[in-house]
Amino acid sequence: MKTFKPIILLLIMLFATACSSDDDSATVTDPVVSQRFSNLHAPQTGGQGQPVGGTFTKFDFSTGQITTSETEWDIAFRGTTIAINGGSVTGTKDEPLRNGNVAALLMTDTFNDVKEVPETSEFLQDSDGAFAIPTGSGNGWYNYNFQTNIVSPIAGKILVFRTRNNRYAKLEILSYYKDAPTSPDPTLNEGRYYTFNYVYNPNEGDKNLEL
Repeated sequence: MKTFKPIILLLIMLFATACSSDDDSATVTDPVVSQRFSNLHAPQTGGQGQPVGGTFTKFDFSTGQITTSETEWDIAFRGTTIAINGGSVTGTKDEPLRNGNVAALLMTDTFNDVKEVPETSEFLQDSDGAFAIPTGSGNGWYNYNFQTNIVSPIAGKILVFRTRNNRYAKLEILSYYKDAPTSPDPTLNEGRYYTFNYVYNPNEGDKNLEL
């Protein structure tokens, strides 16, 4: 009996140590982030037959903020054009240098139904002469009505990104006009102000985009 009790105690201690070790090695994940960003200003110069130029407004998913950093940015906006920090320069005037590995995927779905990055997804990067997110009315995220002069986000167009640090995010553009009016009037509502919803997964390599 005197020998039996120490053995039992030793087994209990070994079991407790093993459990503690398992707990310590368990992967800790950060919660998925869901946010709305309002009135990201994306001005441009030129247009109406004149060469387009001007600085792109850069956005960083990891901070959820606009940035002026030359390296710590994921996507950038100017007018209706969206650049990504991956691939190479397109040859567009005043565009930022690409020094990250961001890639983009344009999906047709509802925002809530894009719950993870598809395994068969074909991500694209900016390249000489072409943006990963196509430009022009009806080609990417928006339609332009030449009669009303209104830029309208195309319903169901969801942008999915692999960020510069191998995280994943999805984004839905809600409005191109300041304060996101329900029925924009280009004579009253100032354009080139993006309002969008996004979901960002801060865990490296994790393709889950569901809260």
